[in-house]
Amino acid sequence: MSLNQQQITALLQQHFPQIQDEISIDALNATEAIVRLSVNNRHLRPGNTVSGPSMFLLADVAAYIAILAQVGARTQAVTTSAHIDFLRKPQAHADILATTKVLKIGKQLAVADVYLYSENDEHMVARANMTYSLPPTTA
Repeated sequence: MSLNQQQITALLQQHFPQIQDEISIDALNATEAIVRLSVNNRHLRPGNTVSGPSMFLLADVAAYIAILAQVGARTQAVTTSAHIDFLRKPQAHADILATTKVLKIGKQLAVADVYLYSENDEHMVARANMTYSLPPTTA
């Protein structure tokens, strides 16, 4: 790993302070990242469920975290492609956990799969595939 959990947390606090009260890293290692969305009323939609945009936010940030853990502090990496399948209604007042696996890191692109679950529920609520464009490294 190029960056550990503490380094990525500090990076997120510096560059993305708007998410520091809702997104946190539960675990990070060489093969996966587990990232948490602390669900509150602003994440809910009619029907008393977590909104799709909130789950997409989690999937996107979780992929970003997992990729940066592998490539280092290339903060200018950007999402170039995203696909998300919403599979079932998540629990309304349970945090959402994203398990992320980086599938490929190339010179210009990185690809990750993200699996979202309501906390304490084994049934997946959404699945996403994210592709990031990686900025060139400077020598």
